[in-house]
Amino acid sequence: MNIIEVNSPATHKAFLDINATLQKGNPHYIRPLDKEVAQVFDASQNKLFKNGSAIRWILQNENGETIGRIAAFYYKEYKNKGTDFPTGCIGFFDCIHDQGAANLLLNTARIWLTQNGMEAMDGPINFGDRDKCWGLMVEGFDAEPMYGMSYHPPYYEQLLTQYGFQNYYNQYYYSKNLLKPLPSRFEERYTKFTSKPEYTAVHLDKNRIPKFAQDFVTVYNAAWAQHGEEKVITLDQILKLFNSLKAVMDERVIWFAYYKEEPIAMFINIPDVNQYFKHFNGALGWRQKLQLLWMKWKGQNNKLTGLAFGVVPKYQALGIDSFLIYACHLLLNKIKVYDQYEMGWAGEWNPKMINVYKSLEASPSRRMVTFRYIFDPNKHPFERHPLMEYKKGS
Repeated sequence: MNIIEVNSPATHKAFLDINATLQKGNPHYIRPLDKEVAQVFDASQNKLFKNGSAIRWILQNENGETIGRIAAFYYKEYKNKGTDFPTGCIGFFDCIHDQGAANLLLNTARIWLTQNGMEAMDGPINFGDRDKCWGLMVEGFDAEPMYGMSYHPPYYEQLLTQYGFQNYYNQYYYSKNLLKPLPSRFEERYTKFTSKPEYTAVHLDKNRIPKFAQDFVTVYNAAWAQHGEEKVITLDQILKLFNSLKAVMDERVIWFAYYKEEPIAMFINIPDVNQYFKHFNGALGWRQKLQLLWMKWKGQNNKLTGLAFGVVPKYQALGIDSFLIYACHLLLNKIKVYDQYEMGWAGEWNPKMINVYKSLEASPSRRMVTFRYIFDPNKHPFERHPLMEYKKGS
């Protein structure tokens, strides 16, 4: 077997194609967009290269056939609460069902990370935000993946654990039939807040995207500051995100709550664009974009996926989450466009978010795992990700 660094058009193509090759014949598989994978490793488009580095390899057999791939990377912004040693990452891992091949890929990544000062590696995750390619699926293979969700053969878990990776934390997805009513307490809390004119819930207006982008930043940074990961987003980042979603965005499923004029909560959803992308085999040129617009106009997507949910800490114990969710629920029941909803993952270290999902009477749909491998367990004994610490009163 031969490890080859990805540094040419041919190796880049092989890196993209092996993911689909290993899924050949799987009726649930949806190929990620080639362009989006490429952007992850483009220093001109990925801001994490400013304080980090990444490298990719493919693995070929004696016949020159590609049988695996892996990426290794590190960046200053990658932090996990309770971890005080430099930790790198692996991602975009694919491999035939062969432990020797997997070990060669993982060893190559570990050696490179060690040479760059890392003392552990987490993965498989993304060299980017957590809403894409984060974690290894271990439950939920019997349905098509949502947009941005990692999807692979079930034996990958065995390849990683036999190498020595341990479960750092579980990531839980929940799904819900949108045609079913919400528990009665949601309506009760909604009624309570609608009787108070200082509280309002509104959905996004595409003509006022800069205003809602700023509200997103305000709520997100306040809601996530308590997690201690020092992750702060900027207005420019969210404007870029909103503008990139314009073609598929449905303003009726993106909601914000306010106290007077102050943004205090957000509930961000989009149509599951994988329902369009599954027809494109990784491409997104002008033909595919026209096809996407046609499918959107024809209403050929009945699935929603959650991108973000957050409540400013001092409002978290008041029932604002129920108020906001029920406002969205009322409109969804009126338009009757979507009937399936799968929420973005919640880490087991965030029990409040998991309880929100359970309160909706949603059903567990997937489990992903972010694994960790400690290079020297004598120096750094393995510990699982600690629970989120909430501010007093939140």
